[in-house]
Amino acid sequence: MESLLLTAAAWLDVVGIGGWARGSALVYPLVNTLHLLGLVMLVGGIGVVDLRVAGLWRALPIGPLSYALTPVAIVGLIVMVASGIVLFAADGRALATSDIFSRKLVLIALALANAVAFRWIWGDRIGRWSRAVPLAARLMAVLSILLWLAAGTMGRWIAYG
Repeated sequence: MESLLLTAAAWLDVVGIGGWARGSALVYPLVNTLHLLGLVMLVGGIGVVDLRVAGLWRALPIGPLSYALTPVAIVGLIVMVASGIVLFAADGRALATSDIFSRKLVLIALALANAVAFRWIWGDRIGRWSRAVPLAARLMAVLSILLWLAAGTMGRWIAYG
């Protein structure tokens, strides 16, 4: 993975994103703030749905909750990917060799795989769940929360590793 990340960092420098991200006192903090906003939207949106699927707030219908909050989470993910590329470009060579950053990427991949699997397995049935949510769906929801929180934690730990 390290060589792939080093190649990506070099390419981001060649196309000018790395220099742009490093060259302004305003770009990095602004993009970092956008990255955090994306995290809040992602974990806030899908986290509420996951908590409901896991068993909290049983009076709230899962279908409409998921319908309302999943797009918020998706927009948050898009904001995070876009801002994450700029943040990576600012310090790509160091991040490419960071074990913490690599762990973060693995956690993100696992969280996305879990989300895709959840939608593939349960997507058309979510609206029909009232009180009885399948155990496997509840476990996937808890796993989702844990993976996204762990990825966010790894992101915060990058500065200290």
